[in-house]
Amino acid sequence: MSSSKTGYHHGDLARALEDAAMQLLERMPAADISLREVARAADVSHNAPYHHFSDRLGLLKAIAERSMADLLAQVRNATTDAATPRAALAAGGEAYIRFAVEHPHAFDAVYDPTVCVPGSPTATMAPLIDALEGALAAAAAATGLDRPTDVVALWGLIHGLGTLAAAGHFGLDDALGSYEALLGRLLPAGV
Repeated sequence: MSSSKTGYHHGDLARALEDAAMQLLERMPAADISLREVARAADVSHNAPYHHFSDRLGLLKAIAERSMADLLAQVRNATTDAATPRAALAAGGEAYIRFAVEHPHAFDAVYDPTVCVPGSPTATMAPLIDALEGALAAAAAATGLDRPTDVVALWGLIHGLGTLAAAGHFGLDDALGSYEALLGRLLPAGV
């Protein structure tokens, strides 16, 4: 296997390009990532990304989809092991907030309305959005917060805390503590 950009062949070029883009996303906003930069990071020719992404927006959509899958996995993992419904709701919200703070560029990519157009997600993103909403709704419903407005309010609270903490308006511990305190006021003991 040659390491030159002209002689190197990936077994799965699309995956290698996405992996390179995700690594770049840890350091910089999605808006700053170019196809050329992804090619350089993947050690392929600057034209290679065009075999898998029609344009930069196609790459950004793939980044957003992978980021949403990561967020969903973290929320699901957190809620799965919880001992009580309240603990599941707390853990799911905390995982969401933590993801926003620890992976701010990935979080921003997921919710960039120019990439994931509200009401018109990609075929890959739509079920991920539904699954995230479903995980939050199931955790909320198990505590008695089962009205659609309850779920919207909780998602808004969790998302807002994550966004504000990621932007540095307050720390992660403050965001997590505030979320836990509000759940304590909303939900009776023993739920």
